[in-house]
Amino acid sequence: MSRGLRVGPAGNSELFYEQGHKSTTDAFAWQRRLFGLDAFEIPFGRGISMTVETAGRIGLAAREADVDISAHAPYYVNLANPDEALAAASARYLTDSARLLQAMGGTRLVVHVGSPKGQTREEALERCAERLLMVRSALVKEDRGEIRLCLETMGRPSVLGTLEEILSLVRLDGSFLPCLDFAHLHAAQGGSLRSHEDFAQVLDRVEAALGLPRARESHMHFSRIEFGAKGEIRHRVFSDTGFGPDFALLAPLLVSRGYGGTLICESRGTMAQDAAEMKQALARARAGGLT
Repeated sequence: MSRGLRVGPAGNSELFYEQGHKSTTDAFAWQRRLFGLDAFEIPFGRGISMTVETAGRIGLAAREADVDISAHAPYYVNLANPDEALAAASARYLTDSARLLQAMGGTRLVVHVGSPKGQTREEALERCAERLLMVRSALVKEDRGEIRLCLETMGRPSVLGTLEEILSLVRLDGSFLPCLDFAHLHAAQGGSLRSHEDFAQVLDRVEAALGLPRARESHMHFSRIEFGAKGEIRHRVFSDTGFGPDFALLAPLLVSRGYGGTLICESRGTMAQDAAEMKQALARARAGGLT
């Protein structure tokens, strides 16, 4: 595990703003100083408004604090859309996100692959596969081949993003990685991650599909989550102990199996504090404090 597992928040915590900070360029030194966190995910989920100049300033601040940057592409990307014009727009959202991520010095771009929209899942997956490869080709042509599309498992069964679907798409290109969102997996399957063994089965499936070296590079999201009959409702915080899943069950597995990718906390408002809890749990596991 030469790179080491990097841990950090998705966006800025409420505490960051409560302490008087306003600019994301301040976030990296802040989270290093308070929590020792060394990753950060830039949220483009609701749209892309950042300039390349701002991205450059963010990247410089992150490098100075030794924080790895990833980014989340817009939520409304749908590479399965049967409308060719709308699918092309989704592809542009990905290449635009990649351009800014490159300017920040990051390489991991998290992607929601899409929704069937009246198609069979098989038809939708075929469209996603074709368009993901087109986006990859476009990135290479634009000298952005270092950008890795991280395809995310989803929290609602109605959209594409079961673990098996994501692994099938990741296998299309050696640059692709899974984004294992454990909260989404838990919610989509009615609360499936309740034990050490449940988490082990997920990692076993990833490792069987991709091989252990590539599985170890996985991008990962974690939070507690509220769900209902249709899956995900909203992300929760670690102090909401009435909701799962519990990171203490996953931490020793990531350590014992040598995972060295990126682990991002998506708690609502307390993402830095909860990421710090994850980092502490991993340290305890390394010291033999968790079984």
